[in-house]
Amino acid sequence: MPDQSEHRHMNCSELLDSLSDYIDGTLEKQSLEEMKLHLCSCPNCKIVVDTINKTIALYQANSNETIQVPAPILERLHKVLGL
Repeated sequence: MPDQSEHRHMNCSELLDSLSDYIDGTLEKQSLEEMKLHLCSCPNCKIVVDTINKTIALYQANSNETIQVPAPILERLHKVLGL
């Protein structure tokens, strides 16, 4: 009978715990392979990873541009954050 640890696959919680290392490109090879397998079979986690990658790309593309946040949105944000 195969050892369970050899055939254990990453779950959503583990993916989220490793997400920063995955995005930064510092994930160990075995964990990276498990991440790729999980992303192929979990559409929800794929959406999370894709959204974060797109957010980073948009930020980097516009990093020299100053964006003005409308006053009503700032007020709502401050209210929600308790500032």
